[in-house]
Amino acid sequence: MLPKSKTKPKAHLNDLTALVYGPSKIGKSTWCSHAENALFLATEPGLNALEVFEAPITCWDDLLQACAEIAEGKHDFKTIVIDTVDNAYRMCADYVCKKFKIEHESDLGYGKGYALINNEFQRVLNKLAFLPYGLILISHSHERDIETRTGKHTRIVPTLPDKARKLVTGLVDLILFCDLDMKTGDDGKPIYQRVMRTKPSPNYDAGDRTGRLPEMIPLDFPTFLKAFNQTAAGSAVSAARTKSEPATTAKPQTKE
Repeated sequence: MLPKSKTKPKAHLNDLTALVYGPSKIGKSTWCSHAENALFLATEPGLNALEVFEAPITCWDDLLQACAEIAEGKHDFKTIVIDTVDNAYRMCADYVCKKFKIEHESDLGYGKGYALINNEFQRVLNKLAFLPYGLILISHSHERDIETRTGKHTRIVPTLPDKARKLVTGLVDLILFCDLDMKTGDDGKPIYQRVMRTKPSPNYDAGDRTGRLPEMIPLDFPTFLKAFNQTAAGSAVSAARTKSEPATTAKPQTKE
């Protein structure tokens, strides 16, 4: 049971778990549709313009059934996309309420219903994340007022309830915020480019545990994949060179 050697960093994108979030219609689903052998677990309409493998998910039981079939491995999919994880969480809440025959999660007493929902939600996401496939969770974004010791400021975050959002952001390897970057053109007029932001900021949630990505990258999957793979290849070459170089021994200092 206990390991005999250290695990190596995951080299491929379809070994990782990512949260992709941003405003509606910015291109999140389109970006995810280019992931390798992607299967969409579609919890809401919105894929009509895309040619993708889609499993409609209308309730939590549907999601559990899809997860069971994915875990069996009798398919060619390499990336699982939950679009959106926000709706999946609401389905989980409905499932728990129905199971305990209550109208609302607060009916089970202080905090108990919410804890049951979050536990079930985390259980299923963890199971998916441990499977040998990439996992991408899509969410929308909204602005929240954040209280700090220095005052109040606005921060853009995924549209999940606080505890569910913390579960998701703690689980994933990548938090990718889809946004519009504004520059001024030669004529003085603003030019907008759709981008992904990958590094933490006081103004939005983002993060990259791999350390491979630039702070901002165009919202274009081939460009993203090229940057991700180039950095991985460069790290591998650097490690190989370091391993092959002979160790140097410092000469002992002599006293004058």
